[in-house]
Amino acid sequence: MQESSQFGKGSFSTSKTSGANCPAFSLVLPVYNEEKGIEPTLEHLQENLKLISSEYEIIAVNDGSTDNTGEILRSRSDIRVIEHRRNRGYGAALKTGIRQANYPLIVITDADGTYPNEMIPYLASLTSNADMVVGARIGANVRYSNLRKIPKWFLIRFAEWITRSRIPDLNSGLRVFHKNVVERFLNILPDTFSFTTTITVAMLTNGYVVHYEPIDFHHRQGKSKIKPIRDTLRFIQLILRTGVYFAPLRVFMPIAGLFFASFLFTFIQDIFVRENLTERTLILLIAATQIGMFALLADMFDKRT
Repeated sequence: MQESSQFGKGSFSTSKTSGANCPAFSLVLPVYNEEKGIEPTLEHLQENLKLISSEYEIIAVNDGSTDNTGEILRSRSDIRVIEHRRNRGYGAALKTGIRQANYPLIVITDADGTYPNEMIPYLASLTSNADMVVGARIGANVRYSNLRKIPKWFLIRFAEWITRSRIPDLNSGLRVFHKNVVERFLNILPDTFSFTTTITVAMLTNGYVVHYEPIDFHHRQGKSKIKPIRDTLRFIQLILRTGVYFAPLRVFMPIAGLFFASFLFTFIQDIFVRENLTERTLILLIAATQIGMFALLADMFDKRT
């Protein structure tokens, strides 16, 4: 499929929760210390998924929980439970579940009750025309803290520059994708909360079709595990790293252009003010040339591989 970002429109009608053409899927649920939210989340999932005619499975990955989450999961016979002996991270739990999935379509969601999981069958049905469907948190009922909105805005603008695509939601945890597509990127996907950010950038820079469907976002049950400053810095690092992997010209050419502009500025000063060619001007020219050549070589290597 060719690169594209698509946007859904309209309210959450009955057709958006029925999943009339929903294919079989594996739902991967990463769980870490969610004893307050996991039971109602599972009940809500089963209540809605039992209404569809297609096959499905729920894989709960207990990521080294230290509260009663493990006991709650093991007490249920309607899900598959995979245990991590220690807490390895959100992304690591997702990768474990994806590898163990039986169906070619993967659904991921959170265990804290924040996402409208009744939308899952409908989102899965949209994958007939997309490689990944993202539940974009731009619906009518979305609650974010203002503290999280500011870094998120800059992160999205940076990711849009790297991918040359409009991204209404960079790291939504409710999404559906084809297993054989995401397996291409498992070796570069992080074990942290940046998993969703990285898979978004990786798929867009590699020309896959990503469809964004508006959803609501509810108040979470329990304490958030996101640390704003630390995780924002991680997101920037991973977006930059993924950009270097798949879009090196978008990363390095602006830097080369900045050095070249600085060279022109000092070169003009050398001619008309100092009347002498300085070492600073030569260093800036060499730096601009080297970074530009590196960008071209990195892009050529990326295209060949």
